[in-house]
Amino acid sequence: MSLGELRKHERFRSRFLRNQRDLIIYTPPGYSEQPGRRFPVLYLHDGQNLFDGATSFIPGQDWHVGQTADQCINAGVVEPLLIVGMYNTKARVREYTPTHVPKLGGGRADRYAKFLIEEVKTFVEREYRALSGQQHTGIGGSSLGGLVSLYLGLKHSTIFGKIAALSPAVWWNQLVIHRFVKSMHVEQRPRIWLDIGAREGPRMVQDVERFRDALLEKGWRLDQDLHYERVEGAEHNETAWAQRVRPFLQFLYPAGHGAV
Repeated sequence: MSLGELRKHERFRSRFLRNQRDLIIYTPPGYSEQPGRRFPVLYLHDGQNLFDGATSFIPGQDWHVGQTADQCINAGVVEPLLIVGMYNTKARVREYTPTHVPKLGGGRADRYAKFLIEEVKTFVEREYRALSGQQHTGIGGSSLGGLVSLYLGLKHSTIFGKIAALSPAVWWNQLVIHRFVKSMHVEQRPRIWLDIGAREGPRMVQDVERFRDALLEKGWRLDQDLHYERVEGAEHNETAWAQRVRPFLQFLYPAGHGAV
């Protein structure tokens, strides 16, 4: 089995956020052997939790994104793609939330969008053989990373054509993301993977299912451009999210749709 590679870019500086963080970029099997080929891209938040248990927030627990992507690509069920993991910072709550909440803070997601779109995406498309069109560009994360993926993916739907929202924190600021969806005009409907663990609490499940219903009211269609899953036995942690990497990659980046 041929394997992808991880490349780390340390202390990537943002002038919009006035801070720096590491980026870790997965290149798929065959990347260096096919110098004329370009690949779709998936941008994921909480980058230190994705590829290596040693760097993860909970030591030893990570999403196993690299191994899973290798398996799916080699099996021919997922198209070869680039995966960009953006580390979080001490400002994680601020950067991953669309609005400010008393006591919790937050509200810098629009500035984080500038960092992602104007700085990270520009860098990736310059340094790697990345496809840049909306249909080739995805965004994803879990918890607050799932919330910011939904907010940015929907607000910038001409840039992001795919969204992976695992256990998204749709409860933020009294369900502000629900109100955002109901009020917005969507130019292009991104393809969305939405899920929640059954053991994350009945309130969390209910909030995510209400959000699913808000998307359906806006014209998304289940198992066409929206996949919703209530995952039995799953809690709110990296181990649970690792189990969902293969299915969300297959839904968002199915083989046969991709690179040129």
